[in-house]
Amino acid sequence: MKNIKKIIFLFLIVNTLVFSQALITKMQEGNDAYQNKNYQEAIKNYESILNQGYLSTDLFYNLGNSYFKAGKIGKSILYYEKSLKVSPTNEDAEYNLQIARARTVDRIQEIPPLFFFKWWESLLAAFTSEGWQIIVFIFYMLLLTSVAVYFLIRNMQIKKYSYIFGILNLGALVLSSVLLFASISRESSKDFAILMTSTANVKISPDQQSEDAFVIHEGIKFKIEEQVKNWVKIKLSDGKVGWLPKNTFEII
Repeated sequence: MKNIKKIIFLFLIVNTLVFSQALITKMQEGNDAYQNKNYQEAIKNYESILNQGYLSTDLFYNLGNSYFKAGKIGKSILYYEKSLKVSPTNEDAEYNLQIARARTVDRIQEIPPLFFFKWWESLLAAFTSEGWQIIVFIFYMLLLTSVAVYFLIRNMQIKKYSYIFGILNLGALVLSSVLLFASISRESSKDFAILMTSTANVKISPDQQSEDAFVIHEGIKFKIEEQVKNWVKIKLSDGKVGWLPKNTFEII
């Protein structure tokens, strides 16, 4: 039985190594194709990696660049957004996203967020969920240390400082835990999408025969508010709402 377990373990290791090497090879082939300006071949290689379940900010970023060079603005914006969703601090993806957005038709006047929400978003974007996990662990260990010092040390001055330190760490632990769960929720959310069609008539109701509310163009980002069969209710950053068929966009 022990030998069987060892064989299974070795089999899993070998398969993992082979799988990893195959991904590295595909990524390199995609990079080479991009350098040779064969953007469709680069897209093909990158998407084959994506289809195997591998997700990373660099992969999404490379796809965004390839689609941009291929002239597919909607797809490029989609993958830059995906890259930033995985790693909000990816400055290259943010920069290229702004360049891609400059190529779109729509110019939406965004409703400025309140200061608190702007501050919260910037704080949330400071780390990925993995980064917040590490921070939560650090504050947890510091809290345990301060509690241990408080109960084990007899010196009243040290007790006082450890008590204050413990209260501060408890507050930091609660805040970082909230940010961790918010970060996980953000990374797994499917609330936003990018329009893929060149133009789309947004309807006032989920019916093809209903009146047009307004027209939007490829590359615009919107929030998904509600779904009814093959229709979704969308909301633009300027507050406009309407209905779109589900086959006109891709979720970030």
